[in-house]
Amino acid sequence: MQRCDWVPPDNKAYLDYHDREWAVVVHDDLRLFEMLILEGAQAGLSWLTILKRRESYRLAYDGFDPLKMARWDEAKVAELLQDPGIIRNKLKVAAARTNAAAYLQVVEEFGSFDQFIWSFVGAQPIKNSWQTIDQIPATTAESAQMSKELKQRGFKFVGSTICYAFMQAVGMVNDHLVGCFRYESIKARAENDR
Repeated sequence: MQRCDWVPPDNKAYLDYHDREWAVVVHDDLRLFEMLILEGAQAGLSWLTILKRRESYRLAYDGFDPLKMARWDEAKVAELLQDPGIIRNKLKVAAARTNAAAYLQVVEEFGSFDQFIWSFVGAQPIKNSWQTIDQIPATTAESAQMSKELKQRGFKFVGSTICYAFMQAVGMVNDHLVGCFRYESIKARAENDR
């Protein structure tokens, strides 16, 4: 079975993530929020580093409940900075709290985070047809615009590269290589979700 070149063949967590989640269209607000926070936590690190800690993040970050996260006080932040299950970076932990508050404002304004975030791709997944991994961009005009608007709304750790990784993860773009066994199924699934 052929997979995208970036997937280590001997890593079950990565294989499962690639085979079951990556590029699958997500419209659930809380799942989108979780992925945005996790992609920000990844900044400067590998996705595997975050993937191995995802369950710890879910526990530490109150199930990614933005209402609870937005109310974290300094004692909670200090507690999180002692949690070995997450990346203990003060700026990233503080950004999660900030992003929760910004997320709540977006939901209030747009009715859902899904409606806001998918507007950057016209509410339809971008279907790419890359042959090799080196053809896949790190950023696009869409991710740059998303980054700009998120920053204007107070979000942190949402640079254009992070936004593009987020877009890939939640199915806003299909960046599976054409030769990957998931390419056609993701493409068909996205077309059926219209």
